Amino acid sequence: MTIAIKKFFAGLTAVAIAALFVSLGFWQLGRAQEMRKAVSTPAVVDTKLYPLESLLKPTDSLNGAAIGKTVTATGHYIADFKAPNQVDAQGKRADWHVSLLETDMHSAILVVRGLWSEATSDTSPQIVMANSVTVTGTLQPHQSTDVAENNPQQLSRIDPSVLTSMIDTQLYDGYIIIKSESIHGQSVDRTRVTAAVSDYAKKVPGYYWQHISYVGIWWLMAALVIWLPFYSRKTQEG
Repeated sequence: MTIAIKKFFAGLTAVAIAALFVSLGFWQLGRAQEMRKAVSTPAVVDTKLYPLESLLKPTDSLNGAAIGKTVTATGHYIADFKAPNQVDAQGKRADWHVSLLETDMHSAILVVRGLWSEATSDTSPQIVMANSVTVTGTLQPHQSTDVAENNPQQLSRIDPSVLTSMIDTQLYDGYIIIKSESIHGQSVDRTRVTAAVSDYAKKVPGYYWQHISYVGIWWLMAALVIWLPFYSRKTQEG
């Protein structure tokens, strides 16, 4: 009786483990289908204009759902920086003009205004700290790789964390690539830059055939778990 009970629980355990491996295979298959759908389905562009504070707070980390959204913010520029060796959506490398926009007395966000070579362009209206500026642009995640030396006039990467030792203000995570800016209702005319926005496919880690291979591995392990007890019994009987 004891041997029968042991065999029963051993068989039950094997079935449970096999079922787990089968479910993992189906989960991996779902990931593969998500990956294929992400690659074949054109990205849906959200054209809605969001106030910056409705998507992000200065104390929050920028989440994936907010990346690429078009936002608007109003404030005063309190600092200018050169961001060297930046690459735009077309793969062109240039130095960018980045400013720190103070949206209220306690918070600010980095904004990419255009090319550094046009930072003092005479064709644009003069913007000083006293001016209230309204900007509209695309919300981007902070950069994580240094491409230059960091100093008070230059950013090693477009990341608010590099300013924490220099700025005594709460900084929004990420930055805004400006599409337009205006002062007293007058548009500031200058060359703007663009940056590639992460698409849905990048939210699904791995590659399609990598996921499919894991499906096969999980289901092979399930088959082995079921087969091994019979193999062991046959070996013992032989």
